[in-house]
Amino acid sequence: MTTISRQMIEGFDLTNPPAGFVEDPFPYYQALLKYAPVCPQPDGSFLLSRFADLDRIYRDTTLYSSDKKQAFLPKFGGDAPLYEHHTTSLVFNDPPLHTRVRKIMVGALNARAIANMEPGLIDTIDMLLEQMADRNEVDLIEDFASKIPIQIIGNMFDMPMVDREPLRDWSLAILGALEPTLTPEQLRIGNESVADFKAYLKDLADDRRKNPGNPETDVLTRLIQSEEGELSETELLQNCIFILNAGHETTTNLIGNSLAALHEFPGQKYALKSNPDIIKTGVDEFLRYLSPNQLGNRETTADIEIDGIQIPKGSNLHLIIGAANRDPAQFEDPDELKLLRKPNRHLAFAGGPHLCVGFSLARMEGRIAINRFLKRFPNYKLTGNAELGGRLRFRGYAKLPATLN
Repeated sequence: MTTISRQMIEGFDLTNPPAGFVEDPFPYYQALLKYAPVCPQPDGSFLLSRFADLDRIYRDTTLYSSDKKQAFLPKFGGDAPLYEHHTTSLVFNDPPLHTRVRKIMVGALNARAIANMEPGLIDTIDMLLEQMADRNEVDLIEDFASKIPIQIIGNMFDMPMVDREPLRDWSLAILGALEPTLTPEQLRIGNESVADFKAYLKDLADDRRKNPGNPETDVLTRLIQSEEGELSETELLQNCIFILNAGHETTTNLIGNSLAALHEFPGQKYALKSNPDIIKTGVDEFLRYLSPNQLGNRETTADIEIDGIQIPKGSNLHLIIGAANRDPAQFEDPDELKLLRKPNRHLAFAGGPHLCVGFSLARMEGRIAINRFLKRFPNYKLTGNAELGGRLRFRGYAKLPATLN
């Protein structure tokens, strides 16, 4: 691994990262942890990389706010579809709105509902594996990893199969708008995607109110009929978009990153092939080692001090999850993939009151997809033509070509 010196890390700017950072940020994470765990940015924000700091911040909703109504105004504009979405969705809100919406969503994604999804998940995965079986080369993202969450989430909302094709592109465009810097074209596509997605979901919700599904299996019906309190139409639609987006991005990256990591660590691949039960701890190690979500954010509600650095009230904090999950103060041999790692209290799903509502579903999808893929294609090999997604916040592959036999 490349070594980054103190001098090289001084002046690090997340909005203008050095060459090679997007492709391999981990040497820079090491340097930030060692030399600048609280790193002031030219725009007045701060990078935080230590596990202990992130863990504390995630748990403290008094000093650290998730609300982004002010922070997103200059980025999106107050009347933009992206602004409405990202300031209404669960992840960027504080209590009492966060508490009310999360309670409803947790009720819709309860343990029984997730267990009911397992047979359909297995059928989807086996169908995809069968479709790849006779091909010389496949793309593990396009042909496998990205298709799993789209189908599972589509099933959760009882979406007609013919309507599911745009979901991935909408998701990538909307979440891509959270990158530190955006082009006008990215903003345009992001806003169009929110508008199109919202219009589609409004028609779906209007029909579901007239023709309710089974609330035990249909998450949209469950949200509409929630006993915990009503959602406004905007809250309902934007948080349906949030569920679809978050579930797609996290799970696609989890599966793709895991298969890439097993190729990088053949000893761990052999261990998992020999004992599939290792996946029970292994899925969390995949999440730690190559966290699908590399960055989080909070805003300070008061003047604070961390590591001797004064941080004013209203400062934006960039929480580097990818660095915290490689913090040697928390994890022994942090740059090694160890599928039997215990304990493994990573922050891939954030933490505290904002712990990802779909973490159980994502873990289940990852466990089943990785094990069934490895059982069917134990000798798969990457061809060396992988292409990363090119984003800072979300780490995953756009293309992951492989041979299967």
